[in-house]
Amino acid sequence: MKQTIRALLAKHGNLPVAIDDVADAADLYDAGLSSFASVQVMLALEEEFDVEFPEHLLNRKSFSSVEAIEAALAEILEEQAA
Repeated sequence: MKQTIRALLAKHGNLPVAIDDVADAADLYDAGLSSFASVQVMLALEEEFDVEFPEHLLNRKSFSSVEAIEAALAEILEEQAA
């Protein structure tokens, strides 16, 4: 899942640094992720994983790192499976 997240960040995140140079726990906003780009990443994630981010996950924290995105997706997928 992390590789897919990283690929989507590389494509839609418009980061000024290579996503491969950003640690999983590193703050993506500190790395240059903008609010607009985070929305583009969210839409790409929704399409890729066939999910919809619920309102309680539509916040800066959910997209603050690769790990945070992975945790948010895991929560969504777990809720869908239930």
